[in-house]
Amino acid sequence: MHNWLPDLDTVAGPKYRAIADAMERDILAGRLAAGTRLPPQRVLAETLGIDLTTVSRGYGEAQRRGLIGGEGRRGSFVLTQAAGKNVELDQPVETSMNAPPQPASNVLANAWRTASEILLTQTSIPPPFHYQPGGGMASVRAAGATLLQTRGIDCGVDTVVVTAGGQHGLHAIVSTALRPGDAVAVAPFTYPGFLSLARRYGLRLIPIAADKKGVLPEALAETCQREKIKGLYVIPTNDNPTTATMDLARREAIAQVAARADLIVIEDDAYGLLPEAPIASLASLIPDRTFHICSTSKIISPGLRIAWVRAPDIGAAWHLATDLHETAIMAPPFNAAVVAVWLETGDFWRLAQEVRSEVRARQELVAAALTPGSYRTQAYGYHLWLPLLPGSDPAIIIDTLRPYGLSLSASDAFAVDKASAPHGLRVTTGGLISGDALTSALSLLREVATGSATQKFSLV
Repeated sequence: MHNWLPDLDTVAGPKYRAIADAMERDILAGRLAAGTRLPPQRVLAETLGIDLTTVSRGYGEAQRRGLIGGEGRRGSFVLTQAAGKNVELDQPVETSMNAPPQPASNVLANAWRTASEILLTQTSIPPPFHYQPGGGMASVRAAGATLLQTRGIDCGVDTVVVTAGGQHGLHAIVSTALRPGDAVAVAPFTYPGFLSLARRYGLRLIPIAADKKGVLPEALAETCQREKIKGLYVIPTNDNPTTATMDLARREAIAQVAARADLIVIEDDAYGLLPEAPIASLASLIPDRTFHICSTSKIISPGLRIAWVRAPDIGAAWHLATDLHETAIMAPPFNAAVVAVWLETGDFWRLAQEVRSEVRARQELVAAALTPGSYRTQAYGYHLWLPLLPGSDPAIIIDTLRPYGLSLSASDAFAVDKASAPHGLRVTTGGLISGDALTSALSLLREVATGSATQKFSLV
């Protein structure tokens, strides 16, 4: 660790910006070399005699400029700069996305380089830089089918298609399997991407009562008896946003109701591979009526944009492939081939394990910073569901925490019926935020969210 100490007296402006300016100056002058590990934010705050939140904002500003990067538990490091000039790359600044944490090592980049070398040096087939068949390369479809078969899902190359991420696959399912006016049962809070598709395609969403294990089977059965329901959309593992997870008994009960009511089931299993021992999927219980989505975005990296959709039969898969071609032509073929190589070499599971390890470390930070019982989460998950007290304004809390790099989303973004939905927050502990910054932000969140947040305030 470099014992770096910024000279704030020679830099004008707010202290947090002065920290970033001093860091930039020292990087350009060669006093901070690429790969240098910076002091922990708490240590620097104590050394400078300033508030920890100010240092956290300074590190956040430096990260926004592309000067430093967070590596989870290992802290913050100086990034490689272009020779002779300071190139400010676009940084991922979207604060409402739910992304897996950055592993505390360079394993993802190393795995990418290894797979790329394999693909670019093989002589039997050309590199995957060309147009691909509808539904994706046969080898990538086969890799996805093999992956799904390990979870007991009956599928093969003819019933699995490759998509440009889970949302792309979800779009194809809705477009081909449902029609305007169809009623689809969902939990009271659900994935905003599905809410958007429902609006686009004129679907009627019917909220079904749920608990910490997800949609209640008896409530679903009662609703199906009362009105005509065409489909069911669920996130069975680590639900986004509520973190609800169906145990096997709940899944079996839901499967029985779906079979009796002749429902089309859309199983968005984005987080299904995060548990060390994944739970049996609905697609393994009722394969003849379930579309199953398995994506890499929430398991390894959202930048891959690779997912597999398992259709109930060959005809449904063909319709999916047609829609996928019309909307995006194909999933990025090189990315898809890289993921297939990872599955063959075992790097896929090693990368997933790196994410799990970082998730566990961040869950420890969450447990230390937040009041027990004030939030819901899963041990293998990287988002929290935080109910708020009546009268609290989620927007104020989000605005307060925004400068600290914590990803927060208000509950109404997930609500089927916004008028009656209780206030809450989905809090993401993943992404690029460092462990130190996460600790600071969660500590502030605890103070802001435990009261009735009705007034804006500023911290400097």
